[in-house]
Amino acid sequence: MNVLVIVLYLAAMVVIGLWAARRAHTATDYRVAGRRLGAGLYTSTMAAVVLGGASTVGGVGLGYQYGISGMWLVVAIATGLAVLSLFFAPRIQSLKVFTVSQMLQLRYGARGGATASSFVMLAYTVMIAVTSTAAYASIFSVLFPISRPWAILLGGVVVIAYSVLGGMWSITLTDLMQFVFMTIGIFAILLPFSLAAGGGWSGITERLDASYFSAGSMGFQAIVTQFVVYGFGMLIGQDIWQRVFTARSPKVARWGGLAAAGYVAVYGVAGALIGTAAAAVLPTLEVPEEAFAAMAQYHVPAGLGGVVLAAGVAAMMSTASGATIAAATVARVDVVPTLRGLFGASPEDVERARSEEASVTKDRVYVVVVGLVITALSMLVSSTVVALTIAYDLLVGGLLVAVLGGLVWRRGTAAGAMWSMAAGVVATVAGMLAFGVLANAPIYLGLVSSAVVFVVVSLVTRPTPPQISEEWNRRIQESKA
Repeated sequence: MNVLVIVLYLAAMVVIGLWAARRAHTATDYRVAGRRLGAGLYTSTMAAVVLGGASTVGGVGLGYQYGISGMWLVVAIATGLAVLSLFFAPRIQSLKVFTVSQMLQLRYGARGGATASSFVMLAYTVMIAVTSTAAYASIFSVLFPISRPWAILLGGVVVIAYSVLGGMWSITLTDLMQFVFMTIGIFAILLPFSLAAGGGWSGITERLDASYFSAGSMGFQAIVTQFVVYGFGMLIGQDIWQRVFTARSPKVARWGGLAAAGYVAVYGVAGALIGTAAAAVLPTLEVPEEAFAAMAQYHVPAGLGGVVLAAGVAAMMSTASGATIAAATVARVDVVPTLRGLFGASPEDVERARSEEASVTKDRVYVVVVGLVITALSMLVSSTVVALTIAYDLLVGGLLVAVLGGLVWRRGTAAGAMWSMAAGVVATVAGMLAFGVLANAPIYLGLVSSAVVFVVVSLVTRPTPPQISEEWNRRIQESKA
C-alpha cells in the first residue's frame, strides 16, 4: 500500500507539470510564474522550497540525536525567512529582475562583481539541488528493490519532467500539492502516531535522558552556527529570491513570507518531537536520519505510512525542483551570456537572453541540461553534508555582505562589493583548508573579511554614479505607487 501511494504521488507530479505547461508563455511566466502569485500560493510555495530533506528527514534525525534541541536547524531557517520577508522581500520584489546577480548590477552598475557572484550562486544552487536529489535514495531504495543510483535517477527524472514543462508555474502548483502532503504527513499522521508509539509524553520522558528535553543540548556554538549558516543563507540564496520574485506585490512578499516562516518554525518543532519519540521507541538505529522512514514504516498503519513517506519525498522534491530552476536561471541569464560575450557574441544577443522576451524553449533546454548534471553529481557525491556545507559557506561568506550592503547602505560602491566578495571567498576557502570543511571558523572568517573590505573600499572609492542610483530608486518608488 505504501508503494502504491508513492507511485500515485510521483505520477501526479508529472500530470500537474503537464497541466501547468499551458501557463508558461513567456520567459517571465517560466522563470518567476509571471510575478502573479497571491498570498495563498506564495506562502505554500515558499514554505515548501525551504523545507527540504535536511529539514524533514534531517530534522527528525537531529531530534533523534539531541531531542527537542534538534529543532534549531529548522528554526534558524524560519528566522532567516522571517527577516528576509519583513525587511528585504518587498524591495527585492519591486526590482523586477530574475537573479541576485542582476540585482547587484542594477544596484552598483558594474558587471565585474555581478559576474563573479553568478558563478558562486550557480555552484550554490547546484549543490543545494544535489543534496536534495541524493536524499531520494533514503526513501526510494527502501520502498523499491533498486540500488542507490537508480533511486536517485528515478527522483531526478520526475523532477526534471515536471519542472521542464511549465517552469516556475509547474513548480508552484506541485509545491502546493507537496505542501499539503507535508502538512498532513507530519502534523496529522507521523507526529501523533510517534507520540502514541512512545507511550505519550510521559512514557517518552521516562525512557530518555533529561538532556533530550533541554533546548540547549545541541550545544551553544552549534546552535549559533545554525543561525549564521542557514539563517543568513535564507537572505541571499537564488532559490529563495526567485520565489520572492513570483509575488504579486511587495505586500504579498512580506506577509506571505512571514506566514511561511511561522509554518516552518512549527514544522521544525514537530520534527524534533518526532525524532525524540523515535529515540524512545527505536533506540538502536545506527544512522539518525533513518528515524523518519523507520517510524513511518513500523509505527504508522499501511497506507497512512505511504502518505508520510510521500511527505518526505515532497520535501526533497520541492527543494530540488526550486534549486534546479534557480541554477538553470542563473546559467541562462548570468553565466552563459557572460561567457558568450567573452567569446565574441554581440551585446544584443547577450542581453536578449536576460530579457523578458527570451525564448521559453531555450529555458526548457537549460532546465533539462542542468537537471541531468545535478542528477549525475548526486550519484557521485559521497557526502551531502560536505557539499551542503561548502555551498552555504561560500554563499554566506562570499556574497552576504555585498548583497545586503547594497540593499541597506547607499554609500556601498561597486568596487567595495567586488573586493568584499573576493575577500570573503578567499578567506572562507582558506579557513576550510586550515580548519577543515566542517569547521565553524571558515564562515566567520569569510564574513568578517568581507565586511571589513566592503566598508573600507566603499569609503575610499567614488560613490555610485547618480544615473545608476536614480534607476535603482525609480524601481523602488514604482512599487510604492
